[in-house]
Amino acid sequence: MNDTLVKKFSNRDLKPTAMRILVLRFLMEQTKAISLSDLELAFERADKSTLFRTLKTFEQSKLVHSIEDGTGHLKYALCLEECNCSAVDLHYHFHCIKCKETYCLTNLNIPTIDLPKNFEMQQANMVVKGLCANCNH
Repeated sequence: MNDTLVKKFSNRDLKPTAMRILVLRFLMEQTKAISLSDLELAFERADKSTLFRTLKTFEQSKLVHSIEDGTGHLKYALCLEECNCSAVDLHYHFHCIKCKETYCLTNLNIPTIDLPKNFEMQQANMVVKGLCANCNH
């Protein structure tokens, strides 16, 4: 296991099991968000519930964040190293209506909003839909 993987696990107080290492490596190779189905295709011999638990563990430890892109399938993307999944870490996502891929736009933060008294934001989801660079030809 390389130093980058060791650091990612230790920063999030996660034990680096064999499946977690494989899934994290796979996530680090992606340029788009992935679904549980994508993981199942990549790891055909792995148990679906193990893959699901791995994603949920990663999400709880803020190693990945989930994205509701309107497709009915939750997608997951690797968080930036300094991410704590707080309001300042929230960013836009882009969903291509042609190829159906979803991308993090980490350079575009969701603006802070002033909520009414006694309202507390728990999560925010901003998805822009259109054609990605590959499909926009």
